[in-house]
Amino acid sequence: MKRGSYLFASFSIGDWTVDTCREMIETLSYRTESPLICDPIEVFSDGNDDYVTALPEYYWAGYINYGQLVKIRQKGRVVDKVRKIIYGNPTLEDIETTDVENFNGILRERLGRLVRKTKCFSKRKRRLISATHLFQFYWNFINEFKRDKSPGMMDGLTNHIWSWGEFFRFKLTIVN
Repeated sequence: MKRGSYLFASFSIGDWTVDTCREMIETLSYRTESPLICDPIEVFSDGNDDYVTALPEYYWAGYINYGQLVKIRQKGRVVDKVRKIIYGNPTLEDIETTDVENFNGILRERLGRLVRKTKCFSKRKRRLISATHLFQFYWNFINEFKRDKSPGMMDGLTNHIWSWGEFFRFKLTIVN
């Protein structure tokens, strides 16, 4: 989730391992502009150390501001948050995961396949990936997110809100 435009840039589905994390970071690196030393990419996550392993494989440490927000729980309730700077120079106040946590709730709300303990769960990973790709397009290009703008418009990827008709009639060309 890109802060500011709320662009749903990449995802990976599977057990949360270093390989799954690598898959998501690799997709993110293809779909976002390459960071510069004067304009590093910012990534904030929970305490999952898989990011610590995967991020340097795709971004040089000088081109990334990476921080972790670890929630301290007692009896299931969050009692404190610890912010840690892992790479670069993010400000401690900027290290936050609420946008992603809210978006995960939206995904569960809108994709029945992601609801816990339901009859609608995905029985095949390929179908869950396809459904998530479809939702990703809807969210980025059809969803009127803020005042007649989609996340794709706010990020400069399109100049209008798409319709489902445009989506189905769009001629996809892949350039190697």
